[in-house]
Amino acid sequence: MPVKIRLQRHGKKGKPFYWIVAADVRAKRDGKFLEKLGIYNPNTNPATIELDVDSSVKWLQNGAQPTDTAKAILSYRGVLLKHHLLGGVRKGALTEEQAEEKFNAWVEEKTGKIASKVEGLDQEKEAAKAEALKAEKEVNEKRAQAAAEAALPEAPEGDEAAAEEAPSVEAEASKEEE
Repeated sequence: MPVKIRLQRHGKKGKPFYWIVAADVRAKRDGKFLEKLGIYNPNTNPATIELDVDSSVKWLQNGAQPTDTAKAILSYRGVLLKHHLLGGVRKGALTEEQAEEKFNAWVEEKTGKIASKVEGLDQEKEAAKAEALKAEKEVNEKRAQAAAEAALPEAPEGDEAAAEEAPSVEAEASKEEE
């Protein structure tokens, strides 16, 4: 029975969420599968990928063929590297300890890259939030200044009677509002 490692779509319209599964090639896209290997959520930044590496390697060793997208995900998580290293162990080029050491070193390097990307995204988000707050404060200051200017009546200089009358008009207006 030919087996493919592929994505099985879940989620709602416009918000896809995928299961990474090993399935018979004759089965429907979202139909029956042999084993669930992990999940892939492209809605987050960076995309969330949870994958059972050992099961994925087992299926690759048994001859399962990944689809293009699944192959990219497996490569991103190091499944193809581990499969390659285990092939070297079978041929006698490496020992299991050396292969495991190389794989763990690669995983730590990859984790560091992902962490730095997340940190960079957090910094960008904080900078954007600070910029928006600054712009909002400027707009509020302009509004307050415009309201203060509108509240002061324009009286010609030297006309003290008009200046004395203006506060009483404001007092009457505030009494009416209450």
